[in-house]
Formats: sequence, C-alpha cells, structure tokens
Amino acid sequence: MKARDVVVIDLKGKSSVTDTLVICSGNSKRHVSSIAENLIVESKHAGHPPLSVEGKDVGEWVLVDLGDVVAHVMQDETRDFYQLEKLWQ
Repeated sequence: MKARDVVVIDLKGKSSVTDTLVICSGNSKRHVSSIAENLIVESKHAGHPPLSVEGKDVGEWVLVDLGDVVAHVMQDETRDFYQLEKLWQ
C-alpha cells in the first residue's frame, strides 16, 4: 500500500501493553484508511485478527492493535504533532 517512513520500535521490557510498535505515514485520509484496511485484511488472512481498530472512519490516525504488535498509520501533520517515535526511543 506504499506506506511511507515506516519505523519499527522494539518495546519488549519497556511496555506491558505491546512488544512492537509500528509507525508509518500515508499521503491523505483515504491513503491512511487504505493502509490500515490492508493491514486488517492481511492480519485476518494470517489468522491474527486485530483486537481493536480506532480512527479508521476519520483517517488522520488509525491505530490497529494486534496484541503483540500495535500499528499507527498517520498523516504527516498528525505524526509530526504527536512524535510517537520520540516517546519510545
């Protein structure tokens, strides 16, 4: 789906919520929603359906919780504002 600026952060021993955080960017609301939808579909096909999905209807920031992996798909402005990478590195 051509997500941009993909960052994978290992949180083992740092968080009790998840082991891995994936953050990536999309070009528009539609692109962000499409990336998240593809992730949801592919994870279901792999036998690991998401535990929760938040923000897909808005498309600025979609969180896909897969348990051991939490993915954040964001528009650039939202990603720049929240700077999640800096919280964990």
